[in-house]
Amino acid sequence: MQNLPVNGTNLRLLQHRDLEAVAKLAETPMHGQEGSVPHDVSLWGARLFSPVRELIGDHHRTYVLESGQDLLGYIRVTPINSHRSAWQIQSLAIAEPGQASNYGTQLIRHCLEVCYEARNWLAQVNINQKEAIAIYRQNGFQPLAHLTDWSLSAQQIQDLATCTPDLPNLLPVSNADATLLYQLDTAAMPPQIRQVYDLTVQDFRTNALEKVMGFGYHLLKHQQEVSGYVYEPQRKAAIGYFSLLLERIPQVQPVSHHCQMTVHPAYTWLYPELMAQVANITIANCGTANLGDLRLTSADYQPEREAYLEQIHAQRLGHSLLMARSVWHKVREAKPMLDALQLSKMLAGLQPAQKPVPGRIDGWAE
Repeated sequence: MQNLPVNGTNLRLLQHRDLEAVAKLAETPMHGQEGSVPHDVSLWGARLFSPVRELIGDHHRTYVLESGQDLLGYIRVTPINSHRSAWQIQSLAIAEPGQASNYGTQLIRHCLEVCYEARNWLAQVNINQKEAIAIYRQNGFQPLAHLTDWSLSAQQIQDLATCTPDLPNLLPVSNADATLLYQLDTAAMPPQIRQVYDLTVQDFRTNALEKVMGFGYHLLKHQQEVSGYVYEPQRKAAIGYFSLLLERIPQVQPVSHHCQMTVHPAYTWLYPELMAQVANITIANCGTANLGDLRLTSADYQPEREAYLEQIHAQRLGHSLLMARSVWHKVREAKPMLDALQLSKMLAGLQPAQKPVPGRIDGWAE
């Protein structure tokens, strides 16, 4: 049985006066999405989910559900490809636990209606949040993949850095390599997941404005992004990719660095080499003092990566479920232009009022 909208509630876009209430609401247990789709689901995650795109345009949307002066819940969504056909629910929080199903359904269905260009929707939920999973299932979301978050300690990073990586064809990433990276990402993802993301080559390019704003954002946040890919000259293809986001804030408590990695299924021997390269870059840029830990994510369709992380004794931080659903909006049927002109009525008015009198030309000559 579907929940009906509650009388007296209002759905609208987020305003500045809602920021404090939303920040408190984000700490509730219903806050199922811890950020966005993990970095390792595909190699474009760091670009599409970076706060840089929030500065460039209206990419993120946040809707709040209110009743009078009370904030009942909020939802935050964002597109995950350039042509905005795939969207993700980044955050969903409800103030009243007893109304989580009702309010959550209202917020989700509102996004499904107002984001008209969206054809596919994604949501990442912690597997321990059964109520959140039930709400998404109620609204048509189905499990797509299981994700695992991993962490490497500072000592494990130093141990990996003792190995010299054998990567003779390691190249920096540029827009000229967008086609190679797109082909690598296509080969690394299963067809059903690739279909949901609906990526194109344009999703692997970054324009000049994004680069400048990204550099400024990382400078203010004391962050540094390093990326590269491994080129196979015989096949003329990219077989491995990594992107490392380093936290360089000097403080007593160690920080957490984030890494995303994509490896071609036929070249799984690259995992130790790429991890050694990432470890060397981390130590070279951050030093050994307050080195922090390194975090990355694996999916259930990447058994070689999970086996390698278990081999080097990486710590499991948590498990989450990636869910998806498709939305097909009904196209409004437009009346034909000739029907709109009402030609049948116009032609009826041109008909003679009575039977015409026969003339000479109507008969045969004798």
